[in-house]
Amino acid sequence: MVGWTADAARSTLRIYRAFFLNVRTTSVSQLPPLGCSTLRTLGIPVSNLVLRRAMSGKVHELAKQGFGAGTNELYDRARPSYQASALAHIRNAISSQPPLNVVELGAGTGIFTRALLAHPDWSDAIKELRAVEPSEGMRDVFTKTVTDPRVSVREGTFDTTGIEDGWADLVVIAQAFHWCPDYDKAVAEFARILKPKGVVAFIWNLEDRNRAAWVAQLRDRIERHESGTPQFRLGLWRAAFSTPSYTANFEPPEENIWDYVLHGTRDIVVNRACSKSYIAVLSVEDKQKVIDDIDAILQRKEGLHWIDEEKGIFEYPYQTFLVISRKK
Repeated sequence: MVGWTADAARSTLRIYRAFFLNVRTTSVSQLPPLGCSTLRTLGIPVSNLVLRRAMSGKVHELAKQGFGAGTNELYDRARPSYQASALAHIRNAISSQPPLNVVELGAGTGIFTRALLAHPDWSDAIKELRAVEPSEGMRDVFTKTVTDPRVSVREGTFDTTGIEDGWADLVVIAQAFHWCPDYDKAVAEFARILKPKGVVAFIWNLEDRNRAAWVAQLRDRIERHESGTPQFRLGLWRAAFSTPSYTANFEPPEENIWDYVLHGTRDIVVNRACSKSYIAVLSVEDKQKVIDDIDAILQRKEGLHWIDEEKGIFEYPYQTFLVISRKK
């Protein structure tokens, strides 16, 4: 587990231990991919794991529930868009000349898609964008919010895209790859559908706990409900870059981070928290407790900086993380 953060290592051990003790809330799709030697060192029965992985589904159970019917409109309304500088960076990473074929995996409700289509570096550069999304509810919202004739959306997963060989100049995954159940299979699929020298872009937005005490308190409050799920912040997804399919097909990953501030209000903070999959699945009573605690955090105003106090608008510190992988 060399190179992993302490949080990632502890979370991984907890997830595996819960799985093999048959804890009800743990499913095989929550298991991060580890090498057989590491598993044996931890005393984990590899043959049992292989069998149970083979019987697993392709979409994480909590993602199915937390992003299921009735949650997608809030998700689309509450989640932030993507920084223009990050979108420009993705465009500059692509060596192909436009018009470009783009595949967006885990496209959700189309938040990233709309940002890409509106960006000046991208608006005229796209020939066709094929979005792939496993959630029917999210696809329904996508079709309502993305109306560009160059864009289509289909059902699929990270390792089963339905895209033909060598079609894409870019594969992009926004706010989704941490849910991937099998990194090696997914990366093999990326390599299959990309053109030579094509690019994969992994991008995430995350509240920045280090620039405001109230954001740290907010994240501490909501993240206690993660229930061992493979959230982005844990960095488990980095295991993808050491899989056989990655090292055979891609150059070492290139990482960039952007710090910025969004406008926040009480409703924005509450709705964004409630759009998290692990909050969306809570009971009405437990969800109300979360909301009450968020209100208390905002009332304390620790590290909160006003933009317009009269209108209740304050700074909401964020970061965007971008990883670029280039096909060999």
